Amino acid sequence: MSLLAADIGNAHTVLGLLEDGEVVADWRVSTNEHRTADEWGVLLRGLLGREEDTVTGVAVCSTVPSVLNAWREMLAAHFGDVPRVIVEPGIRTGVPIVVDNPREVGSDRIINALAAASDYSGPAIVVDFGGTATTFDVVDAAGRYVGGAITPGIEISLDALSRGGAQLRMVELVRPRGVIGKNTVEALQSGMVFGVASQVEGMVERLVAALGAPVEDVAVIATGYLAPLVIDECRCFTDHAPWLTLRGLGLVYARNT
Repeated sequence: MSLLAADIGNAHTVLGLLEDGEVVADWRVSTNEHRTADEWGVLLRGLLGREEDTVTGVAVCSTVPSVLNAWREMLAAHFGDVPRVIVEPGIRTGVPIVVDNPREVGSDRIINALAAASDYSGPAIVVDFGGTATTFDVVDAAGRYVGGAITPGIEISLDALSRGGAQLRMVELVRPRGVIGKNTVEALQSGMVFGVASQVEGMVERLVAALGAPVEDVAVIATGYLAPLVIDECRCFTDHAPWLTLRGLGLVYARNT
């Protein structure tokens, strides 16, 4: 029996099948705000194949309200009476949210905090490398979500440069030969890889200092589909957890069903 977990982000939707809390299959598709509920249903059926019959629960978090509405319709029409949990205000996570307005915090960030608090002892910082935004989420020693930071994502930064610079263009997001770019393409790649790595290291250093905990006691976890692009250039990470959000969805589903 499997749990279908869906993390609906601004640019991409990450889907996974979990068995006993572990991700056994995963997919990443574009988040198309114009895709209808029936189209989402057809897409899921195609991805799941025979595994669809094993789905006994669904857990969803979303930062795109219009897509979440389509998912609600799709789940009602195509998954019938399968129990489901949609992360929204009122859902039990077990993570106290110590910020000015808890309702403003993205559901994916709360789920990441839940997974970090569950999987790592002591304070933790989760750095989620998405295309639209890179988010930093902080869990203190008591397991509370205490806030974080948001910076432009790698893809959206590159897109802004290519649109705003007359002689700049989109390039492949890969590590260049060195930090000193020998041409425009390598210069852009250097900025995206080494520049972001330096930004992340600087932010993590400041967040650890703000926590007031010894550096060696703070778990710093990288997640998100763009994490592999920069984590080898960062010295601050203690772990790479690519399916942290999906695992968090599994935890929140178990707490609410």
